[in-house]
Amino acid sequence: MSIPAFGLGTFRLKDQQVIDSVRTGLELGYRHIDTAQIYGNEAEVGQAIAESGVPRSELFITTKIWTDNLAQDRLRASLEESLEKLRVDQVDLTLIHWPSPKDALAVADYLGRLLEAKEQGLTRSIGVSNFTVAHMRQAIAAVGREHIATNQVEIHPFLQNRTVADFAHRHGIHLTAYMPLAYGKVMQEPVLQRIADKHDASPAQVSLAWLLQQGYAVIPSSTRREHLESNLAAQRLTLSEQEMADIATLDRGERLANPGFAPQWD
Repeated sequence: MSIPAFGLGTFRLKDQQVIDSVRTGLELGYRHIDTAQIYGNEAEVGQAIAESGVPRSELFITTKIWTDNLAQDRLRASLEESLEKLRVDQVDLTLIHWPSPKDALAVADYLGRLLEAKEQGLTRSIGVSNFTVAHMRQAIAAVGREHIATNQVEIHPFLQNRTVADFAHRHGIHLTAYMPLAYGKVMQEPVLQRIADKHDASPAQVSLAWLLQQGYAVIPSSTRREHLESNLAAQRLTLSEQEMADIATLDRGERLANPGFAPQWD
């Protein structure tokens, strides 16, 4: 199943803030909404979707299983709770949010359980997030590459995650870039500003276009209507080979999502 290239992220958005963001995003034409159990906003996302009037058939909804719910007695139940909060019978994509901390649980175990949930109709497709090369190898061995719809990882001009990206490309695993604007840091980057000026665009649009042209899906978030609309317009921007190459030089390994339970990064 094809994942929409452009989605709306909801990380760190809570209560009325996330309701307003999703509602506005849907009004502007977003149809891929990304949430997660740990975000604590699935119910509000579900409310905004339900009140939007957009037919369910037009939407692509992603959620993610939190690490506390990877065990056998929790995974399916937690996904059923997510469906109830989101007010849907099935999500389009369910990801393992992070590998089990310190690999206390085997990838084959929890990914196998997620595949069972797919076979039972709770989710149309499954995938992973924050998986290293080693974890991707285990995932492929466990369920087959064809069942891994995407690996959602942090990718932006300052963290290009090339080892993971190269492995994924070689093995036909799609990538979704989260934090594609590096928490707004792209706005202060001179190289991006120079390219943006040439295209009468913003550095955020340039960063998103750079990711899209590499075949990644992107899920930027915003609470402001003008930014949501501007981000969406990045799909109409085409960068030259030289501009793509110039942005590639900005990689400095600046990882923004690095909690204490994170795996050993590549």
